Amino acid sequence: MRNNKFNNRKTEYNGFVFDSKKEAEHAQVLDFSRSARNEKQRVEAYRKQVPYVININGKKICTYLADFVVQYGDKRIEVQDVKGFKTDIYKLKKKLVEAVYNIKIIEY
Repeated sequence: MRNNKFNNRKTEYNGFVFDSKKEAEHAQVLDFSRSARNEKQRVEAYRKQVPYVININGKKICTYLADFVVQYGDKRIEVQDVKGFKTDIYKLKKKLVEAVYNIKIIEY
């Protein structure tokens, strides 16, 4: 598969194509964590490429795609992003999403 401008190589894992090898490896970790005994560490479910739309004063500003939204055994939900390189656009979108949705994006 082709590399993109950040030298990420699209990688297939478990029937899905991820934008990078690092992202696919993170999905493997999440799958492995499904069997954790500790409910704080046990992954109950996760979704990939979850959109967060930023609207301000009724105007769409942008859409942020979270790499993963993870629900743990203790019912906690985390928005996770797997990054190798943080662009200025990513940093801005992250700040907007955290402010508008009152969440914390965890980076790996």
